[in-house]
Amino acid sequence: MSVASKSPAKRILAALGAFDAADGPISRLDAARRLRVAADELEAAQVEAARKAGATWIEIGACYGLTKQGAQQRFRARQPDETSRR
Repeated sequence: MSVASKSPAKRILAALGAFDAADGPISRLDAARRLRVAADELEAAQVEAARKAGATWIEIGACYGLTKQGAQQRFRARQPDETSRR
């Protein structure tokens, strides 16, 4: 199984383990980068799941201290084929 095919949650755990085991600043930096990428993917998937479950942009924005428009700007770019829902 390739690393890219693992779920974001599993890649987060792997990156945390790599960070703990890292023996130098470049190894820690690479683990931190992998952690950020996986966390971004996990977050985007959860926003998409929330939208599919009927959550509004107002509700999603409230999780981040954002307005409806702020949430749309932050997350819609990741989901270009989504139709506009209130």
